[in-house]
Amino acid sequence: MTKTAFLTLLSYWRRSPGQFVTLVLGLMLATALWSGVQALNAQARQSYAQASEIMAQTILTRLVEPSGRDISIADFAALRRAGFLVSPVIDREEDGLRILGVDPLTAPPGAIPAGIVSGGSDFTLMTGEQPIVFLRAGTQPPDWADEAQVLTSDALPPDTILADIATIVRLTGINTLDYFLLHPEQPAGLPAIETATELLTQSPDEQTDLGDLTGSFHLNLTAFGLLSFGVGLFITYGAVGLAFENRRPVFRTLRAVGLPLRRLIALLALELGSLALVAGLLGVALGYVIAASLLPGVSATLRGLYGAPVPGELAFDPLWALAALAVSFLGAGLAGAQSLLRVAQMPLLAPAQPRAWAVIDARAQRRRLGLALAAIGFGALATWLGEGLIWGFAGLAGLLGGAALGLPSFLAAALNAVSGRAKVPFTEWMIADARQQVPGLSFALMALMLALSANIGVSTMVGSFRATFIEWIDQRLFAEIYVRADDQAEADRIEAIIAPQVDAVLRSAWVERAVLGQPAEFQGISDHPTQPVEWPLLSGEPEAWAHVGAGEALVISEQLAHRTGLGIGDTVPFAPNQALPVAGIYADYGNPKGQITLNYALLINAYPETPQSRLSLRVASEDVEATIQTLRDQGLRQDQIIDQTSLQAVSLRIFEQTFLVTGALNILTLSVAALALLTSFLTLGGMRLPQIAPVWALGQTRRRLALTELWRAVGLAVLTFIYALPVGLALAWILLAVINVEAFGWRLPMVLFPFDWARLLVLSLIAAALAALWPTLKLARIAPARLLQVFAYER
Repeated sequence: MTKTAFLTLLSYWRRSPGQFVTLVLGLMLATALWSGVQALNAQARQSYAQASEIMAQTILTRLVEPSGRDISIADFAALRRAGFLVSPVIDREEDGLRILGVDPLTAPPGAIPAGIVSGGSDFTLMTGEQPIVFLRAGTQPPDWADEAQVLTSDALPPDTILADIATIVRLTGINTLDYFLLHPEQPAGLPAIETATELLTQSPDEQTDLGDLTGSFHLNLTAFGLLSFGVGLFITYGAVGLAFENRRPVFRTLRAVGLPLRRLIALLALELGSLALVAGLLGVALGYVIAASLLPGVSATLRGLYGAPVPGELAFDPLWALAALAVSFLGAGLAGAQSLLRVAQMPLLAPAQPRAWAVIDARAQRRRLGLALAAIGFGALATWLGEGLIWGFAGLAGLLGGAALGLPSFLAAALNAVSGRAKVPFTEWMIADARQQVPGLSFALMALMLALSANIGVSTMVGSFRATFIEWIDQRLFAEIYVRADDQAEADRIEAIIAPQVDAVLRSAWVERAVLGQPAEFQGISDHPTQPVEWPLLSGEPEAWAHVGAGEALVISEQLAHRTGLGIGDTVPFAPNQALPVAGIYADYGNPKGQITLNYALLINAYPETPQSRLSLRVASEDVEATIQTLRDQGLRQDQIIDQTSLQAVSLRIFEQTFLVTGALNILTLSVAALALLTSFLTLGGMRLPQIAPVWALGQTRRRLALTELWRAVGLAVLTFIYALPVGLALAWILLAVINVEAFGWRLPMVLFPFDWARLLVLSLIAAALAALWPTLKLARIAPARLLQVFAYER
């Protein structure tokens, strides 16, 4: 009897292929979008681990220079003569390429990837007289690597070049060290290393970890994945609920012929599990495709925001696939739990008529509204009182969850308000019919509302970032022409020649040092009257730039202030035995590192070996082309001359690439929401004939009734958009004022984009119309005999 009962249950899907496709498709999309996002996160974290392991950042202690003084070979020799086992490292950033120089003779175990040096011939290869450099396949080697033999290795992360430290010194001219690696096992009898050197001991947990730095981005992606999972789950929930309601007569018959209730529930659970397995396998394949297509955008985002290297190809991980299958089973369980509970509580002789979610239970609606208000209240408290990313996302979850639960009540109230203004009976029936269908369409409309809110919120965030970024670029790039000379001698020669032809020649220089354990850039700028005008401060003293120009103070970036807790008046060391107070805080969007700006002469005096080869030229706009031509006549290459317009164009192009992944995920969620509407309209279409047939019998044509279905879908989409707009703006505010501050260290002003809202409204109306088009055509072409059959049945 069990086999017969199971086959009877499965036969329903053969008679209702549309609902079968709906259920599998919804669960497949939910699984694919969630698992695809997790695959992206896993790939990025794997790259971070590889980037960290290359210099044993997770297991080895470093010796660093906290005050900014360069570490010399003499420091290394002194520590070695004292008996300490240390290994020198050159770790620099040059034109987007990480340059690593290591010493295989003294490197501790694990400091060099096993795929590079495994002993024997590889060790000889790395330390031989012929220059050898290693990089990952696909990484463009620098010009100075032309003098060496370039070998590829998958053990290296992208955009990283590794070589023996002597090779790096010989080819690049770098003659100072960045830090020492301390061997975990030191000779017995030695004193504490802090007594033998002024270098700071930095344990692994104090070192900058890419996984921690980029954790906010992955949390954002995870939130997108959860949202997409929820949107897809609404489709599954609706399909499962309708299927269970339609099979109530079958359940009654099976119970009446002797099938135990527990066995019926077990068979239904087995059925759901089988469908989850099929949908999960399809979801794994689709999730891999989605992840592979989005990986270049994610890589560009991580590189642009954090400087984190991520390869452009996705590796398949069986553990990720198993996790995706588990998510599919979880989704099926969540979607079918309520329906299984209803079956368990169904009396033996329950009515055989399918209850097609036609009548709104006022008590249940009030309960949902109470839960909605409670969830929104929790979200507001979490955002207001909580600190950190977790509380920020808890606020988002409360807002979106409460808004979704409150949508049916809003739609019912809005339709009630509109119904009172209707003067034509047919219009009254159309509005009443729409109100009657809200429970059946509620899950699809919730999915649409969540997708619209996410689109409004994220697009507002990105648009605000873009508008602020453009304004900030205009402020920061105040010079009309930027020149990068090959060395200081060339820079001095160019300055002497070009100075009489331009308004001003400004110098700038950079030194990378840690500040309170955070990576930072010390930027030296020339004192010039345009600085206070073109480069405003977020907060600071009235004469902050005057103090900076006089060498009496410095200013810091907003993210450095957020990460270190530094404020106006605090003292920051910028060189050994030299420190200045903070006079102001400025915006520095898009920079993964904190930044400190001080007087150029002061920085050069503290670090005389700093390259002094960068010039900024203030030129009248009509003289830009002539000045560029003069620079070319002096032998400067095209890549050494950058005009402001070109630099802005490059910066904006990088910006657009950085947020490519968010736009793609927005499109995916909106597409899934449209599919949810389509499946709901299809599954409810046949069940609505008892409401449509009497109106047709009273003289309304099938064509007019079909158009009514289309207008009903569009009208509900308009109401859903009206409801989603304030929710999306609240989402944008949380992203900008809470999430963004915790994630990146800066706060952005919120800019509104009404034209984007209008475009999104049009897209949502098109999606709703397309979703209703198929059911509308089916109703317009339905045979009159099919409508007459409604009156032949007992209702």
